[in-house]
Amino acid sequence: TERLNQVQGRVYQSGCNAVLGDGRCTIALDLPAYRTTAALSGFDAQGRIVIDGQTGFADRWFERGQLLVLTGASAGLAVMIRADKLTGTGRVIDLWHETGASLAPGDTVQLTAGCDRRATTCQTKFDNFLNFRGFPHIPGEDWLTSYPVRSRANDGGSLGG
Repeated sequence: TERLNQVQGRVYQSGCNAVLGDGRCTIALDLPAYRTTAALSGFDAQGRIVIDGQTGFADRWFERGQLLVLTGASAGLAVMIRADKLTGTGRVIDLWHETGASLAPGDTVQLTAGCDRRATTCQTKFDNFLNFRGFPHIPGEDWLTSYPVRSRANDGGSLGG
């Protein structure tokens, strides 16, 4: 059944189909611009991870990235980051799921940048548009359901403008 799991051609979609940091993407995630190490400060009222400092990265920089636990009971476990909010004193990290073992204040973690697979992100965040593996100008579903109207130009252009 493994032969059925092999890629056969390309999928034409607006988002990138490369994995951030793989050979097709070519971003080196081990560079300091995309990765940092920090100690957990604690947890907020909703149970999200609080990290003091680490304000040198933009808001949502690590969103869709990875949190790797380096020390403590969960050492060695990696979890995907759901949300990353920059605060005045640091960051609040929300994970997609629990680590399986408890995290505690003082545990050291490594945060790696994430990508939402959009062309704009590839160009502005990673300066890597030449390796973008999607089709950002492919018509969306709204194009399939459109119809001509007198109040709008019917020239085949974008429906949004």
